[in-house]
Amino acid sequence: MFNIGQVSRQTGIKIPTLRYYEQEGLIKVMGRTAGNQRRYAQVDLDRLTFIKHGRDLGLSLDDIRELLNLSANPDQPCDKANKIAARHLEAVQARISKLTALAEELDRIAHSCTGTTVGQCHVIEALSNHALCKHSH
Repeated sequence: MFNIGQVSRQTGIKIPTLRYYEQEGLIKVMGRTAGNQRRYAQVDLDRLTFIKHGRDLGLSLDDIRELLNLSANPDQPCDKANKIAARHLEAVQARISKLTALAEELDRIAHSCTGTTVGQCHVIEALSNHALCKHSH
């Protein structure tokens, strides 16, 4: 059995987040010792590692909850898990595309400034007038 501090160190999840995951029903509410400490078993650490890895990949808590439910039924088809991963991949690719356009626009604005004072600064001018931007963002 592990106390909450040990679980936090082993999983890399902060203690308030562990409590939040309990409140959200992602992990069961832990029983308390006579000293009023939460105690976790290895199965709880494994579940928290799964949750942490999902969060590190940017999955929502709802997606993680659904994947946890799916993992509890290992004999069912994995098409639902694949759909969750594919949907998340699409969202990540869309964010990458938007960030790439944003980086290009910032690069263009920063390198097109030939002013010597703020009053002549293209960066300030572009931020003041969206029409000067090449991309929509």
